[in-house]
Amino acid sequence: MMKIAVIGIVGNSVFLPVKNFHVGGETVEATSVRFELGGKGFNQAVACARYGANVSFLGAIGKDFYSQVKDFLENEKIKPCLAEKDGNSAFAAIITDESGSNRVTVYQGVSLCEQDVENFEQEIATSSVLLINNEVEEKVNVKAIEIAKKYGVKVILNPAPARQSCPFILDNVDIFTPNEFETLGLEDKDNVIVTLGKQGCLIKERNPIVPARDFGKVVDTTGAGDTFNGVFAVAMAEFNDLTKACELGNVAASLSVTRTGAVTAIPVKEEILSLL
Repeated sequence: MMKIAVIGIVGNSVFLPVKNFHVGGETVEATSVRFELGGKGFNQAVACARYGANVSFLGAIGKDFYSQVKDFLENEKIKPCLAEKDGNSAFAAIITDESGSNRVTVYQGVSLCEQDVENFEQEIATSSVLLINNEVEEKVNVKAIEIAKKYGVKVILNPAPARQSCPFILDNVDIFTPNEFETLGLEDKDNVIVTLGKQGCLIKERNPIVPARDFGKVVDTTGAGDTFNGVFAVAMAEFNDLTKACELGNVAASLSVTRTGAVTAIPVKEEILSLL
């Protein structure tokens, strides 16, 4: 079984489906309300675990959701390495329209520090892949990459939300997985997989597009990128084949958008393989 170390934020989210997005100062009425745990790293860890990996997840959490998050991760067979902090956990408001598109506002909440990553060292050291993203501070990612390089662990960075990465990160990440709006600073890099939504993804070094799949009506695109990244990371650890990893990630993401929510929409390995 492949082992993946994942770092990111975790907290609660509120989902508000609407007919159409706001225009200007307009007030719109949601058709329902639903709460769900989430965060990029958290979602990616769940996607890794549901695809069959042995997963350790590092995230900062406030006392408000500590027990709930710990219980959820353990139920998903993910090792919870939670840094409990004073303050509020992350929170996201996710508005989805009838086409399945979304608008997301995130409160970052309590934050990881470099010491938290140092405490996570053995989980990184014993993993095949370290999967990180930009929802944590850059210094946290730098420390994690330093540890990964010390032990020869492959690093995949999902540079979301977009920000200019420092030279150390640009030189030491093995694979970047931005979407088409998150390629800032990666223009001269070839080790890039660009996710393109319903088109699939682009393997930049070879310039082919690996197409997405159509499994029916798009209901909610929230978390599709996280689903792709989790499955992609596990497949890279298992096969070390970019095309195959992209195909598996695309199937998982294409299936997830036919369901509501983020974590609730992530498929399991058997579903993905049966559709591949």
